[in-house]
Order: sequence, then C-alpha cells, then structure tokens
Amino acid sequence: MKLGQIAYLNCYPFYYHMLERNPLPGVEMFPRLPSELNRLMAERKLDLSPVSAAAYADLADSAALLPEFCIGSKGPVGSVALIGNVPIEELSGRKLALTSASRTSVTLLKIILKKFYGVEPEYARSGPAPSLREYDAAAVIGDHAMTPEADNAPYRYDLGELWLAKTGRPVVFAVFAAGKTAAAAAPEAFRAAVASYKASLRCLAEERRALVAAAERAYPSVTCDVDAYFSGLRYDFTDEMKDALSFYLAAGAELGLLKEVKELEFLEL
Repeated sequence: MKLGQIAYLNCYPFYYHMLERNPLPGVEMFPRLPSELNRLMAERKLDLSPVSAAAYADLADSAALLPEFCIGSKGPVGSVALIGNVPIEELSGRKLALTSASRTSVTLLKIILKKFYGVEPEYARSGPAPSLREYDAAAVIGDHAMTPEADNAPYRYDLGELWLAKTGRPVVFAVFAAGKTAAAAAPEAFRAAVASYKASLRCLAEERRALVAAAERAYPSVTCDVDAYFSGLRYDFTDEMKDALSFYLAAGAELGLLKEVKELEFLEL
C-alpha cells in the first residue's frame, strides 16, 4: 500500500502508532505537503491519503472518504491563518499571497473575503511560507502558521475562528481519501490502516503525554503549545463535521471555486 501523510503537526496523531509503536508491513509512506498529496491522489499514485477537503471535489469519481476521520476545528485552529500588514477590511486591491501548500485554506479564505467582507484583493500564488516583507497579506497554513513571524504579524486572523463567527459551522480542513480501485483490490490493507489510525487516536486520549512528546521531537520548529494545539482540533468525522464539509463544498461551488459535489461518498470495508 502507498500511504500518504500530511507533513504537518496537525496530522501526526493519526500516524503516531504506525511510526512509533507498530509499523504496518507492506506500507510505503509518503510524507508530503497537502497540495502534493492532492496531486498524487489525483494521479492515482497513492492508495490512501489525507487530502485537502477542497480536493475531494476533484477526486470524487476515483476516491471515497473514510467515514471515521477528518482534520478540522470548531473555532480557532491555530494553524490556518490570514496574516497581514493591513486589516482584513482594507484588502481590496492589496497584494495577498496564497500558499501553494493547500487548497482548503485558499478556498476558505476566498469565500470569507467575497461573501462576508466584500473585498477583492490582488491574489498571488506563493510558496508555502510567504513573507509580509513581499506582500500586504498572506494565507499561511500548518507549521508555517505557527512561526514567530506569523505570530507577530500586525494583523492575524484565525480562519477557523472567522468561519465559525460568519457561518456558525466548524471547518473540515482535510479528509482521508481512499482510491476505490485500490480498496476493492486489497481491502485488508485498508482495514489495517484504519485500525492503525484508530489505535493512534486512542493513544492521543490515553497516552497523551507520550504522543505529545514524540510530536515535539518530530516537529522541533513549531513554537506552539502542542498539547493545547491538539485539543483545538477535531479528528472524529461526526455528522456535524460531515454537514460542515458539505456546506463548505457547496459554498465553494456557488462561487465557482470548486466543482459541484452532490453527495459525499464513503468507503465501506
């Protein structure tokens, strides 16, 4: 099995068990940025991977979602932010860098700015760590949103917090996409991966100090309180989170930012 892994701290709790406790035989790991995992899943070069929630709109024909897991938040998330030299209300005509690392946050930000603030920045594609020395504002995600520069920006807006304030809903930032053909060919490998994810989340609940310590060793550049950061994330793909994902996908499609997804499809194992 070719298994993707988001190379950010937020995804680590799913992989602790297979990395630190019980490696899965026959599994080749691909730790990458979300945008790279999106592309590899679209090219069918991965069998199972977390991907940007926005990418599911393009993958729906070839992949189904694991029904148990997501990466999301209800309120502040800490690692998905708009930072700027000017306030959000003054971004029309300003140069705003859009991280190349993920589609979900870029689409989320565009929806927020268009629907709720009525501003039209000059969008510019950037690398995963855009600097306010070059742009008026920037969207940053993952570990790049938890650096001294991002923390000390003149203006900082947590997109999870903004989305909840404007819509009353949580955000699903990432989902787990399973290739339909690969899952049909090797269901036992997928069951083993799902079991490992579940075991890892049990470790987060029952062996939290050990998992947090391992995460701190794995991501030494992150400046946040890792334990508190994990507490702000939602990993269970509850009905509330599934409804939130559908709402987000519909909002993106309405603005022409995403393909229309009529119904979420879940993998049955």
